[in-house]
Amino acid sequence: MDYKIKNAYCKRVWDDVSARYADQGHFLQAVGLVLETISPVVDKMPELEKNAVLERLVEPERIIMFRVPWTDDKGKPHVNRGFRVQFSSAIGPYKGGLRFSPEVGLDVLKFLGFEQVLKNSLTTLPMGGGKGGSDFDAHGKSDAEVMRFCQSFMTELYRHIGPDTDVPAGDKGVGGREVAYMFGQYKRLRNEYTGVLTGKGLEFGGSLARPEATGYGLIYFTECMLAKIGEDFKGKTCIVSGDGNVAQFATEKLIQLGGKVITLSDSTGYILDEEGIDQKKLEYVKKFRAKHEKIDVYVKKYPKAKFFKGQKPWGVKADLAFPCATQDEIYLEDAKKMVANKVRLVAEGANMPTRAEAIEYFQKNKVIFAPGKASNAGGVAVSGLEMSQNSERLSWSFEEVDAKLKQIMTNIHDNAYNTAKKYATEGDYVAGANIAGFVKVAKAMVAQGLV
Repeated sequence: MDYKIKNAYCKRVWDDVSARYADQGHFLQAVGLVLETISPVVDKMPELEKNAVLERLVEPERIIMFRVPWTDDKGKPHVNRGFRVQFSSAIGPYKGGLRFSPEVGLDVLKFLGFEQVLKNSLTTLPMGGGKGGSDFDAHGKSDAEVMRFCQSFMTELYRHIGPDTDVPAGDKGVGGREVAYMFGQYKRLRNEYTGVLTGKGLEFGGSLARPEATGYGLIYFTECMLAKIGEDFKGKTCIVSGDGNVAQFATEKLIQLGGKVITLSDSTGYILDEEGIDQKKLEYVKKFRAKHEKIDVYVKKYPKAKFFKGQKPWGVKADLAFPCATQDEIYLEDAKKMVANKVRLVAEGANMPTRAEAIEYFQKNKVIFAPGKASNAGGVAVSGLEMSQNSERLSWSFEEVDAKLKQIMTNIHDNAYNTAKKYATEGDYVAGANIAGFVKVAKAMVAQGLV
C-alpha cells in the first residue's frame, strides 16, 4: 500500500525501514500506518529528529532467537524455534504475549511487538512493549508433550525475563496450561516466586477477570464509541469472528448489553444463527471449544443455524462487526461487502485483523473504525493489574478488576478521541490512538537520552 506520509522525517524513516525489511509485510503495515498518522505531531516536535526517536522506535531494542529441543511421547526428538522481541522499555519493563503457532516468525512478532509498544502506552500503565513465541503447534499433542516443550522453551527464555525486566503473557496457542508449565519451570530454575508471567492460574497469582479482559474491554471501548453518536447496543445485530477467548467474552458482554450476535467462526468456516447466540448457546461454544472441536458442531446442536465451510462472516448483514480471530481477516473485498451491507462500526478484537486498504475504505465510507491497539488493550491492561497484585502480594475481587478495566478502556477511548480531534479528524480513532500512544513513548525516549 502507498502510505500518505507527509512529514519529511517520517518519510525518510519509512523509506529506510521499508527497504531494509521489504520481506516483512506485517511489520511494514504496522509501521506505515503509524508513520502516516503521527506526521501532524512530529511536525510540532523537532526534538524527535534531533534525538533519532523514529529510527529507534522502528528497531527493537533486542531480538532473542533460540532453538527449543523436546521429545514426544515416543521418545522422538524435535526442534522448534523460539523468539522474544524486546521492542521498547521506554516506559516500563517489556510486556507482551507469547504465541505458539506455525506462522510465528520475526515478521509476525515484530509487528505484534511494535503494536504492543503503543497499546501499552495507551493503557497509562508503566509497561513497555514486547512479543515472543515459537512455531510450535500444540494441536494433537499430549499434555506431557506440551509440558516438555514449555519447559525446554523456558529453560532458555528465563535468562532474558523477570518481573522488572520483561513480563510475558499468553497469546494465541498459549493458554492457562502453557503459562502454568512455563511458570513452574521458571520458578524451578530461578528458585524464586515472582510475578514473571501474567495469565497465571488463580491458585498461584493470577487475576480474576483476566480471561474476560480482552473481550469485555473491546465492548466497553465500543460502548464509548456508540455513546459519542448517541447510541447503544440495544437492538443492534453483531457479527463476530473467532470462537476463542476474545470472541467468547466479547459475545458474552454484547449479550449482557442488549446486542444480538449472529456469527462465530474458526479456521474451517463460520456459523450463522439468525435467532441470535444467547448465553446458553455461548456456554455450549465454550464447552466444545475447550475440547478443541470445530465450529461446525454448533449446527448439530442447534440445527436452525447454518455452517458456511471455508468462508468468513463479513458478507452477513449486520450493524456492528468485531474481528476477533487473528491478523489478516478483513481484506478490501471484505470491506466492500460490509459497506454494501451497511455495517456502521468495526472494532478490532484481534491484532491487526484489518488490512490497511480495508481500513482506508471503511474511513472513506464513514464506517466508524477502532484499531486493535486501542480497542483490544483490555487484555494487557488486566495483565498490568495482575502485575500490580503480584507486587503487592494481594488479590482483588472480580468486580474491582472489572471496574478498573472499564475505566481504563474509557480513558483509552477518550484519549484517542480527543487526540484525533486535536491533531487529525474528529472520530478518526486510528490517528488518535497512534498519536496518543506515540507521544508518551517519544517523550520518554527523548528524556532518557540516546539509549
